[in-house]
Amino acid sequence: MARQHAASVLAAALVVGILASIPAAVESIGVCYGVNGDWLPSASEVVQLYKSNGITGMRVYNVNDDTLKALSGSNLGLILDTGNTQLNALASSASNADAWVKANVQSQQGLTIKYIAVGNEVPNQGGRTQDVLPAMKNIQNALVRAGLGGIKVSTAVHSGVTKGFPPSQGTFSDDGAHMPPIAQYLASIGSPLLANIYPYFSFKGTPSIDIKYALFTAPGTVVHDDGNGKDYQNLFDALVDTMYSALESAGAGSVPIVVSESGWPSAGDPDATAANARTYNQNLINHVGKGTPKRPGAIEAYIFAMFNENLKGGLETEKHFGLFHSDKYPQVYSINF
Repeated sequence: MARQHAASVLAAALVVGILASIPAAVESIGVCYGVNGDWLPSASEVVQLYKSNGITGMRVYNVNDDTLKALSGSNLGLILDTGNTQLNALASSASNADAWVKANVQSQQGLTIKYIAVGNEVPNQGGRTQDVLPAMKNIQNALVRAGLGGIKVSTAVHSGVTKGFPPSQGTFSDDGAHMPPIAQYLASIGSPLLANIYPYFSFKGTPSIDIKYALFTAPGTVVHDDGNGKDYQNLFDALVDTMYSALESAGAGSVPIVVSESGWPSAGDPDATAANARTYNQNLINHVGKGTPKRPGAIEAYIFAMFNENLKGGLETEKHFGLFHSDKYPQVYSINF
């Protein structure tokens, strides 16, 4: 998850039983499935909880047989993470990538795998930036060899890899110095960039930002961008369009963005309340069909997260991003998908 390191930046064909390559342009709301908590329900119960709440997509960080078997036949659109601890092995050996694809993709039946996230917020969440691109290439080639080239390979980044204000001035920052060749590779294979977008952290790190701008509740235009003539009424759009401008600056303007994480904590900070979390996430759901000023059209987005995770480290807020308590009941707050 993007943490306070991104706060100052103004600012997701039936082959071997796997349905892949659903266009990112189609509006879709998923929810991230984190497992760093006690008393979590079984994977099969989790899948039913998604379906009963009308959730159509899931990001899976902890890829294992039990979870993948529970997802078989569910029709949930999936982001599967390789995990940052696997990056060096995947980068250094094509056979390691073949083995990962065989175990987690090729041998699984009835899954709707849309994207493979090769690394998440590297290096902040672990791993080395120099491993990301070769690991992506090895996973991509392994999928092609397995006849599964329709599944899109990407990596997940946080807003701290970009800099620039207003959004039209977005470029990759020093923390994102590894990103231009990755962006160009994504363009070459027709894959989106997975972006973890958190207005909450940007709001907390920039005292001049009004909370209404972060919660989608500002009454009108807050930022006018003279560089592109666009008006911004919420921070989410500004952060996403800053990322789009950075992609353009790297010669990868054709790369779409899938918002692979976004959310608001419900406890642990005076601004982290159930009311604010509900307001942000409900407004995000209502907003994604519109797109951003720079890129109108539906956005694919994944809310972080399904459950509160009491075993997470860091700030207290990190434990309170869930829509549900770890035992499923009651909901932390109501929300309509």
